[in-house]
Amino acid sequence: MQRNRSLPRTLIGMLTPSSNTALEPITTMMLAGVPGVTAHFGRFRVTQIALNDRALKQFDDSNILTAAELLNDAELDVIAWNGTSSGWLGFESDELLCRRITERTGVPAGTSVLALNEIFRATGVTRFGLVTPYTDDVQSRIVANYARHGFECVAERHLGLSHNFSFSEVTDDQLRTMIRAVAQSRPQAITTFCTNLHAMRVVEEMEQETGIPIYDTIATVLWKCLKITGVDPARVKGWGRLFREVK
Repeated sequence: MQRNRSLPRTLIGMLTPSSNTALEPITTMMLAGVPGVTAHFGRFRVTQIALNDRALKQFDDSNILTAAELLNDAELDVIAWNGTSSGWLGFESDELLCRRITERTGVPAGTSVLALNEIFRATGVTRFGLVTPYTDDVQSRIVANYARHGFECVAERHLGLSHNFSFSEVTDDQLRTMIRAVAQSRPQAITTFCTNLHAMRVVEEMEQETGIPIYDTIATVLWKCLKITGVDPARVKGWGRLFREVK
């Protein structure tokens, strides 16, 4: 039996790291005020963020594509990778993943990082601030990757963590401190770059305090999914300038 497409609902699929406890509740809360739009989640194993072989193999396409196919049993309108791995693997890894998801499922696809890059281009951002929980080498790889594509990281803060679950235990005060430090360099935008941070809890507050837009990677992928499915992102209210200002 095929889904009744005449029903007024939009089904968004999110591919989720297995150890992530932030993105599902945050995404659900952001959509709470958008009737008819729901997010549905499929997991694959990710427990460590590092540059060693074991950690890098977690992002092998075969694992992600299996999760995408299973998730699409829900007859979704879009499938997205709610993760930031192409920040250190290279943006082309997400571009390839999107093509393969669509080939396997027939469903359009997006990712957190490709959405962030699209937002940077749409808003003319070339100088940005970077906030993550990651280790020195992962952070350096992200900064270098963005530099190769014409985006200058003018300030960054990171926590030196690699255990993925631990990212979700970073406190609001830690996030505020890092955002304030990065904001001192007056970047055109700040990104909280990890989908297992609870940064969305402080985005509105810190945007008002600093006067700088903050693009969290949980928000960027939802923004892109809404655009792909024809839903106005401005329907998401109270969750930052991204949804109000970027078309």
